[in-house]
Amino acid sequence: MIRRRVALLGAIALLLALAWWNPTWPGEQAQLDALVVLDITQSMDAEDMPVGDDPQPHSRLARSRALLLETLQQLPCGSRVGLGVFTEYRSLVLLAPVEVCEHFTELRGTLASIDSAMAWSGNSELAKGLYGALQTLAALPRPPALVFITDGHESPPLDPRAPPPWNGASGAVAGVVVGVGGDSPVPIPRHDPQGRPIGTWGAADVLQTAGRVHNPNDPAAANEVVPAMPDATPGREHLSSLREHHLQALARQTGLSYLRLRDARGLREALLDPALAHAVPGPVSLRGPATLLAAGLWLVLLVPAWRRPLRLAMPFRNIR
Repeated sequence: MIRRRVALLGAIALLLALAWWNPTWPGEQAQLDALVVLDITQSMDAEDMPVGDDPQPHSRLARSRALLLETLQQLPCGSRVGLGVFTEYRSLVLLAPVEVCEHFTELRGTLASIDSAMAWSGNSELAKGLYGALQTLAALPRPPALVFITDGHESPPLDPRAPPPWNGASGAVAGVVVGVGGDSPVPIPRHDPQGRPIGTWGAADVLQTAGRVHNPNDPAAANEVVPAMPDATPGREHLSSLREHHLQALARQTGLSYLRLRDARGLREALLDPALAHAVPGPVSLRGPATLLAAGLWLVLLVPAWRRPLRLAMPFRNIR
């Protein structure tokens, strides 16, 4: 028994030394080349998301930034990521894709500076913004993948009879639409031109239904009831929740995948999926396997101690 314990301790010590040395083995690793576009429209300021251990709800944009930063720290070196923003009906590139390890400071600084005060319009024509970003990337010689993070809130609401046309080729650009937000509608914060909070938007402040699209020469069409798009909430469009069905429909139409943002692990797995990332030859670290094996042997060493019956330290004396 003692020899076995000594052998296990020796093996654990060797494995920990191996993990500290961190040798590598020839192999392949996944690398990402992507442009991440963050929705910065006003609904992304709605506070219904956790950030870290803080029990108070935070904005969807704050949640997106926090999980994206955590994900960037976990991407393998050699991956390239750029950052952009969406508002009105356009997507704007802030930082072209750069290598994540060498330029992590730049990525972190740019990501920290992204907020709704950068928006140049109050509209959120999301479908147009997604289509425009895809068409811009498709025109590049080697288009990066698109990661579009949004809550799916269209403002003004879309008329399903006349949706924005999608003229691109489905699947021409790889990518994922990432939905963020809660299921229950919450108020949308309102800000003045200087970005200072001035309450929330009310029902009379926003369009509750899509604008009518009709022939002006047809008087009867002027009174026609405009149908609501999927996920729309006529009369409650001043409140916001995750418009998941709308985002899933846009993803299917453009050949993208869809992910609901829950944690950094899920986002990392989606970004390193073979549909987005590509395998390249490179060294594979043995630190992780060595550490896990050492932990397993340590548990084996502790099992006999768990099974050993408890003994009372205080001796019993006969009482007469």
